[in-house]
Amino acid sequence: MRRRLALLFLALALPAAAESEIQWMKVLLDGRKVGHVRTGRAVEGDTVTTTEFMRLAFDRSGVAMRIESEDRSIESTDGTPRGFASRIDLAGSVVELQGHRAADGSWEVVQRNDGSETRQPMAWPEGALLAEGVRLLLERKGLATGTRYGYVLFQAAGLGAVDVTVHVLGPDPAAADPDGPDAGLVRVDQRVALPGAPITMRSWVTPDFDMMRSTLPVLGVELEMIACDETCATAPDQSADVLAQTLVASPRALGAGERGAGLRYRLALEGAEPPALPRTSEQQVEGAGARVLIEVDPTPDVPDTRPPSPSDRGPNRWLESDDAAVLALAREAAGDASDARTRMQRLEAAVRAHITDKGLQVGYASAAQTLASRAGDCTEHAVLLAALGRALDIPTRVVSGIAYAPGFGGQRDVFVPHAWTEAWIDDRWMSFDAALPGFDAGHIAFGSGDGDPAGFYAGVSLLGNVRIEAVEALPAGGER
Repeated sequence: MRRRLALLFLALALPAAAESEIQWMKVLLDGRKVGHVRTGRAVEGDTVTTTEFMRLAFDRSGVAMRIESEDRSIESTDGTPRGFASRIDLAGSVVELQGHRAADGSWEVVQRNDGSETRQPMAWPEGALLAEGVRLLLERKGLATGTRYGYVLFQAAGLGAVDVTVHVLGPDPAAADPDGPDAGLVRVDQRVALPGAPITMRSWVTPDFDMMRSTLPVLGVELEMIACDETCATAPDQSADVLAQTLVASPRALGAGERGAGLRYRLALEGAEPPALPRTSEQQVEGAGARVLIEVDPTPDVPDTRPPSPSDRGPNRWLESDDAAVLALAREAAGDASDARTRMQRLEAAVRAHITDKGLQVGYASAAQTLASRAGDCTEHAVLLAALGRALDIPTRVVSGIAYAPGFGGQRDVFVPHAWTEAWIDDRWMSFDAALPGFDAGHIAFGSGDGDPAGFYAGVSLLGNVRIEAVEALPAGGER
């Protein structure tokens, strides 16, 4: 889960300058410079091309991580989408997407990673805008105090759209960067309805709509983008350990026996809009908002009320369950197992043995990439295991959350950001963890999805914003 920070940017609209010029911004995390953003807009005939490049650098328990993304929107001068491109480099794992609108209005998407290329049709989300369309809308609506409106923003990296609500709060020069221009700035808030975890981006813009400063909450701290010149924006970055921000202290040590039997947690969720935690037969949740009780039982005997959806089955661009090598490993590992549970147990063991280079050096790899590299941490284990399950027609999901560790990063008894796999077996979702010795009650789920990094938004919003106030063993015999 330590890479999702960058993906938050990809969901937000950073309006480019109205003229053909480049704008630079430095990026700060909790006051430390961690990267920069470069946006540009060029007009040629009736075509507007908007580009955004972002580079971030972090540490994860001493392991350096570099993230780069580049997005390009191609539109007509009236904001009609014509094409898009996205390139994401997550610590060496590169995924490229290109979308093109044909003369008949249909869309085709080309995806490239690790030398492979796939093409697929795409339905354009109704009313979705790209960068120029957003810029034109902002100009039409104006900056009068109290103005409110909404729009649909297309996310190239996720091949989908999110709803955005805009609220103009009015002049607010005092909030601008003290080292930069602060006269006449207007605060504009954009609430982005990310899947499972709405987030509000606060911006301060000039009367000409040039963004001078923007902030959003990430990992329990504030991330800032501040306009400056190229020399300032590309100055050396400072060390910032993002993993340290996400560790959650346990009230006490948790023994293997009680983790195997079941635990009850009392959680305090901070932040403006804490997302609802998932409920499954393994994880029962009481309450909502800032205070919740969670019971995690790794061996429940109750059915689940939410059966698989179409997104829990079949291949996608992260879970390539139709890949020949993935299919071969799935069949070999499952062997003669006749039931889904035994198959998943064998697949879990196979993934644990196959990934031999276990560490934080990988960005975010797909199942096929992980199978080839044999490298990665918990997300690579979870993604590969989910793909192997689907290759055998077992519905699966990738789960994000936190897991108990007796020691991590120099700290004792902490919960660490983690990912694992769920499979639909005997009318319920059953968890498997190939990165650890297995699933137990030391796992607390924040969200789940189909392997696309966008499915981790809910987890990212909680990291740095959750406290475990108390934990106790479930009563013997499963009484609650």
